[in-house]
Amino acid sequence: MALCEDDIDESFITEARSVVATGTHLSHPRTEAAVLKALTLARKHGLQTALDIDYRPNLWGLGGHGDGESRFIESAKVTAKLQATLHLFDLIVGTEEEFHIAGGTTDTIAALRAVRAVSQATLVCKRGPMGAAAFTGPIPDSLDEGQTGPGFPIEVFNVLGAGDGFMSGLLKGWLDGEPWPVALTYANACGAFAVSRHGCTPAYPSWEELQFFLNRGVVTPALRKDAALEQIHWATNRHRDLSTMRVFAFDHRMQMEQMEGATPAKIGQFKELCLQAALAVAKGQPGYGILCDSRLGRDALFQAAGTGLWIGRPVEWPGSRPLTLEPELGPDFGGLQEWPLDHVVKVLCFAHPDDDAATKAAQEDTVRRLFHAARRNRLEFILEIIPSKVGPVTDDTSAQVIQRFYDLGIYPDWWKLEPFTTAKAWDNACAAITKNDPHTRGVVVLGLDAPEADLAASFALAARQPLVKGFAIGRTIFGDAARGWLKGQMTDAEAIAQMTERYMRLCALWDAAREGGKK
Repeated sequence: MALCEDDIDESFITEARSVVATGTHLSHPRTEAAVLKALTLARKHGLQTALDIDYRPNLWGLGGHGDGESRFIESAKVTAKLQATLHLFDLIVGTEEEFHIAGGTTDTIAALRAVRAVSQATLVCKRGPMGAAAFTGPIPDSLDEGQTGPGFPIEVFNVLGAGDGFMSGLLKGWLDGEPWPVALTYANACGAFAVSRHGCTPAYPSWEELQFFLNRGVVTPALRKDAALEQIHWATNRHRDLSTMRVFAFDHRMQMEQMEGATPAKIGQFKELCLQAALAVAKGQPGYGILCDSRLGRDALFQAAGTGLWIGRPVEWPGSRPLTLEPELGPDFGGLQEWPLDHVVKVLCFAHPDDDAATKAAQEDTVRRLFHAARRNRLEFILEIIPSKVGPVTDDTSAQVIQRFYDLGIYPDWWKLEPFTTAKAWDNACAAITKNDPHTRGVVVLGLDAPEADLAASFALAARQPLVKGFAIGRTIFGDAARGWLKGQMTDAEAIAQMTERYMRLCALWDAAREGGKK
């Protein structure tokens, strides 16, 4: 309601396929001028135009502040104002009550005909649980004679945003040139998502999610309790392009604590040097990140905020098997509530298909509870597995571990996998991930303190897999610098320079491997 005519930018309007206005904005001269300018520009540039009647009597001065829930009060003045603009639209959408105010009568068919008399727009009348009907020509004697799409038998949990959800689906179908029954199907489905979930805009489906829902159908009327649908909703509504991942991992705790000269304070200072090296290589560009813990690397984590780096944080107690977690998380993982939303929960689990029943049960329970805690707190989750550290491996070992976690209902946003030595092992692992979660973020390769020559060979294999987005490597980059700096044999500047140079070389190795893998 604060919009004015000067806010309407012609160049911005031309970027769109349509201008969608609401009747509410015709209720005040200032916002009306803004709407009319936008519609005029839309006509000038060949855009489609749509009106959501959106009648709110109190915003037209027909009710007090306490009447916000009122949806219909007759007003000849409002009807006249609406009818003066209806000819500007290609599509007009409203409930029966909203068409009553637009048409000047509480007889719905008569109201639709009154609107048709001044506009050739397609009219879409929303009918609540009975769906909606579209009319492209003369108005018939019954709403049942309009074009319709199927409704969906879902639980009404929350009505906030239902109308906008409906409109989003309708506009998608309309602007893509779909037949009206298809567009109305989209609309009804998007409205169903809105009313069966908590929240408003965050409840609306992605395109992939909508297609899944329409192809599969309703499994449970409470869509927010549909595990498969919720997974797709989460995975296809993530933000940020992370198609390349060059991650400097200095989340190591036990390995640094065992170095000569190490103290918690000195390790923390060294991790700040690691961050400086990471920033020197990234230079504000996308595709770079760090893994850093909060127990010894807290200051580095604070300094990384706002730098544009992808940030992962480990939560496992170093070397634990069965898996236990850092005490800061608390017994119910409540510590995750304090995490920034752009920090990613990373856990290393030394899992193997041949684990004894007790170890397997304990580790799987911890990972399962951690995964669900991360989701509750809207944090992405990266699961690292290293079967080779606890048992013999074949080309199928990691794939078996991956499948087991999916069978438990654990869907990591990322997988962190050891550098396999055969193409078959990579094929098996990536096939297991893709089969279960085609919307995963992807895989990063860990280093295991390997020399650069070995990493180059492992990169060449991994980069052939589109699912592998990059690496997360630490000791190959910081190992020598950490040992020298902690013993006082290397200055800050020397340590940063060495790590910067090694990190840059690994980035170049990965980029070259990726280019080679595309050929």
